[in-house]
Amino acid sequence: MKLTCIMCPMGCELDVKKGRDGNITVTGNNCVRGERYGKEEVTAPKRMLTALVKTDKGVLPVKTTNTIPKEMVFKVNEEIGKLHVNCAKSGDILIKNVLNTGADIIVTGDYVVYDL
Repeated sequence: MKLTCIMCPMGCELDVKKGRDGNITVTGNNCVRGERYGKEEVTAPKRMLTALVKTDKGVLPVKTTNTIPKEMVFKVNEEIGKLHVNCAKSGDILIKNVLNTGADIIVTGDYVVYDL
């Protein structure tokens, strides 16, 4: 399986193979994160999630503190969509252990003001 690693800006082209014995080999990676990503992608894919939260002032950028199972992305995004925040700053935790994924939803930046 050919993959492009998304764990850092290098974007290594990975070749991931699963042997008859179940062992997974990854080549093409320039760091250990690429090997870990390649193995995870063929066994239990995960993703970081970034989103925006509604506020009275505009929107706030948020993200998961670590990767979540790929199949949970839309459900977690729905939970984020339910939020409306009056006051928050970068680093604040908005949802602890969202949907039991082990990831928190944290604020990652300043308010983005928009005109309707």
